[in-house]
Amino acid sequence: MTKTLTITSSYFTTAGIKSINEDSAAIEVPVDDYLLSSKGVVACVADGVSSAEAGREASSTAVSRFVEEYFRTPDTWSVSRSGEKILSTLNLRLYRKSHEFVTSTKGYLCTFSSLVIKSRTAHFFHVGDSRIYKLSVVEGNASLKQLTRDHAVMMGGEKPTLTRAIGMDNRLNIDYGSVEVRQGDQFLITSDGVHDFLTEQALTQFLTQASASDNLAKQLCDLAARAGSDDNISAAWLRVDQLPDEKLEDYHAKLTRLPFPPELNVGEKLDGFRIDKLLFASARSQLYLVTDLDSGEQYAMKTPSHNYEDDASYIDRFIQEEWIGKRIQSPYVVQVIQQKKPRNFLYYLMAYIEGEGLDEWIARNMPPSPRQAIALVKDIAEGLKAFHENETVHQDLRPANIRITADTRAIILDFGSVYVAGLAELHRPLVHTSALGTASYSDPLYIMGSNPGIQGDVYALATIAYEMFTGELPYGSAIEECRSAFDYNHLRYKSASLFNPVVPLWFDSALKKGTEFDLAQRYSTVEQLMQDLQQPNAEFLRDEPMTARSASSIAFWQILSGFWFLTLLLVIYLFSQVSGG
Repeated sequence: MTKTLTITSSYFTTAGIKSINEDSAAIEVPVDDYLLSSKGVVACVADGVSSAEAGREASSTAVSRFVEEYFRTPDTWSVSRSGEKILSTLNLRLYRKSHEFVTSTKGYLCTFSSLVIKSRTAHFFHVGDSRIYKLSVVEGNASLKQLTRDHAVMMGGEKPTLTRAIGMDNRLNIDYGSVEVRQGDQFLITSDGVHDFLTEQALTQFLTQASASDNLAKQLCDLAARAGSDDNISAAWLRVDQLPDEKLEDYHAKLTRLPFPPELNVGEKLDGFRIDKLLFASARSQLYLVTDLDSGEQYAMKTPSHNYEDDASYIDRFIQEEWIGKRIQSPYVVQVIQQKKPRNFLYYLMAYIEGEGLDEWIARNMPPSPRQAIALVKDIAEGLKAFHENETVHQDLRPANIRITADTRAIILDFGSVYVAGLAELHRPLVHTSALGTASYSDPLYIMGSNPGIQGDVYALATIAYEMFTGELPYGSAIEECRSAFDYNHLRYKSASLFNPVVPLWFDSALKKGTEFDLAQRYSTVEQLMQDLQQPNAEFLRDEPMTARSASSIAFWQILSGFWFLTLLLVIYLFSQVSGG
């Protein structure tokens, strides 16, 4: 019978004598055999920095997000790569949230130490002054080794000052290491509320004499409390009871060298999936409708194009798409399916969304119902916000990448051009030989080699909203021929009301601001754009200066203003009813 990795573990965290517990801890042992072999077991301890306003939130976020997102990383990635990518984006998220505070002494800061036991190797990630220990017993002799080093210095106070923490800087410097695992090895992760009050000798004695149980970590925390700990107290403990039969050192290398699938025809089978239909094909990828022969479920399978079989950067980006899709959990973004069985080829699965492309919907519904159109724009905005909350920018939002379901909901489908903040310095830089996205909907800054970040998605959303209401583009079709700042300077925004008289002044002004070429004039976030699209901005309702030349002209403008007021009320009603169709 094939042996699998077997772990006994426990974790515990308590406020101790303090009123608030700013520590967080977790251990996740997958029950799914495939996840256990491909991803392993994860344990984490984080200690919120007590001088920071949001230390408790930072430690809780760091632990929960790391555990959750680690198991969503592609099984084609190494442990080190998965951890570094997750922690880099997580650090940037907390760092940006820290800037919500007006004083530099406050922020979302925490230490972080995590252990991943996969196959016969233990991998660790560490920043701050929490610690990871390994206890091995060889020929009856117990040896406790501290795997991490404290990132702290004495600066005259009673306690050391942290030199590194999650959320402290926009660029994370984290320690990574790995050690071989033997059966019977024990691993311990502690916050300073434990190891500042228990010597290594005391820890060794406890681990060698205590009987394994579900509350061993609690017993250790209780021991630290009795030793006089005046801090939050946390510990995570793991013992390796059984190792897999064979070493899997080459497992990752094997997966990253997965061959591209052959050209697939209807009725053929691949890794237990039957090909039902070719949904889409381009020079870069193919999308098939497939059926899982075990469960009967239908999925969309995306496969890479053989045109890029020798392109390492393309392969890297294709694999990253799956990871990004697993991180983003939103009803307005297509779900990437967690792989439950080994792959023999490079591909990934997504939920199959029935419906039509937004480009088809626009062509079929011109002019649209304002209420239905703004409801779809709101769905797309919610999908983009899910990207942005995960420190990612879509970069290629266009009608063809948005699916409209039978019940008239909008779902974003594609991840191929997504940019992940904080990852540019990790691993191989992604070099794009051509601009990402589509010229009609992409921020001109992309075309000129810059990255406008979230504001690039704002531009795309405003452009799509404009087209949904008018059937045209804000700057006309000439924008597709532009390649330089000189070209764009010759373009002028065309009022949406020229193509659809239902569009009111304030709505058109919001679209214009959303598609401004100058970032200083454009909305900074999707939320700001949606606020002005759904509720009239007073700045957009101001009348232009006018000199009255006669009583008759004054009367004329009074009548016209009254008509405009009634029209405004009607349009506000239409645009504010965002539910239903």
